[in-house]
Formats: sequence, C-alpha cells, structure tokens
Amino acid sequence: MIKKQHANQARLRRHQRVRKKVTGTSARPRLSVFRSGNQIYAQVIDDISSRTVTAASSRDTELTGVLKRVVAIKDPEDQIPEALKGIATNRRVQQARAVGQLVAERAKALGIEQVVFDRGGYIYHGRVAALAHGAREAGLDF
Repeated sequence: MIKKQHANQARLRRHQRVRKKVTGTSARPRLSVFRSGNQIYAQVIDDISSRTVTAASSRDTELTGVLKRVVAIKDPEDQIPEALKGIATNRRVQQARAVGQLVAERAKALGIEQVVFDRGGYIYHGRVAALAHGAREAGLDF
C-alpha cells in the first residue's frame, strides 16, 4: 500500500515538473492524460483561459458499445500498427487507443488541429502511448 502511494507521489512530482514547461494556448491547447486502474481519461485544455475545451474517457457512452466488443488481439503481427509494436495488446490498450481517436475527433470538430501532449507524469508506454497513437491516427498533430 505504501509503495503505491510513493509511486503516485513520484508521478505527481514528475507531472508538476513537466507542467512548468508545458502550457496549452487557445491556438495549441494541451492534451492531458489521466490513467486509473481500469479507465483512461483525456482532456483538451486551454490553460490561458483555464477551461477544458473537450474531453473523452473510456466511460463515455459513445464508446461503451465499441469497448464491449474490443478484445485482446490474438494475432498481433497482422493488426498492430508499427508505432504500437512491443506494447501489450490487451483490452485496456485498445480501449485507450479508441479514447485517443474519440478525443481527436471531438477536437477536430471544434477546429483544433494541433495540441501539446501532456502525459501526466506517466511513462510514454502502454495505454498512454496507445492513446497518443489513436489521437494521431484521427488527425491531431503533436
């Protein structure tokens, strides 16, 4: 239990260190990622006006039907894009990729083409990398 708390405190320290350098503007907002045990959340944030422009999560009603059908990929060599090679092919990674695509579609509908990626203190691997790849696939530039 204590090790988990220390790991989260270290993540928050990393996140604060990165946030000193990464800010989102109205022209190029920040794509922020939060990862819990089972869910993943993404927000597009304009830090100048301190507001969330759009958001998506694995709990969204738009994704519930899609995510129930998402299963672990059985033959990864055929179905995994090159950018996601070496990352686990489980259901949560595929879920994160779908969330990235959804947040990118919502941002593009609002006219946002470019964002600054804020990984939230997490390492760029697994679900965080899959979310970023899904957002890039849907057309966000970062």
